[in-house]
Amino acid sequence: MPLRHVIRLLIPVAALGLSVSAAPAFADDPHAMHNMQHAHGDGAATNIGEAGDAAQATRTVEVDMRDTMRFSPGTLTVRRGDTVRFVVTNSGKIRHEMMLGTAASLTEHAKMMQQMPGMSHAEPNAVTVEPGQQKTLVWHFTQAGTVDFACLEPGHYEAGMRGVISVR
Repeated sequence: MPLRHVIRLLIPVAALGLSVSAAPAFADDPHAMHNMQHAHGDGAATNIGEAGDAAQATRTVEVDMRDTMRFSPGTLTVRRGDTVRFVVTNSGKIRHEMMLGTAASLTEHAKMMQQMPGMSHAEPNAVTVEPGQQKTLVWHFTQAGTVDFACLEPGHYEAGMRGVISVR
């Protein structure tokens, strides 16, 4: 079975807090994790909204990611029902990402990413952006509340690379 399929099988198990003895073995081999992607399945982000249709975007927000481990802007407010096109630029010299989630899910995911350096995300609520590049993330905010975002590259979240979206 290809390693990417193994990772996709392990992620839901790890998200449930169950121990997975095979996961640390991947972290021991830096070549095994280089440029790998993983996804969390369709239900992972439903409590923060859903993937949006770019043609339905009601707003565009430019987000800059910097090597100072900060997003600009770090906070913003949207309306429930908005579909936002995030134009995410990495103006730094190292890889960054922007992932939407709950504070709890991002904290847990950051711990997992520490064991899987080099992993990138293949999910509708995240973009991984190489230095000097730009990507677009489109998100439909379906519920009022708080949606957090963060860079989960190892050490970035811990250094404070995170932000908050208030959905009113």
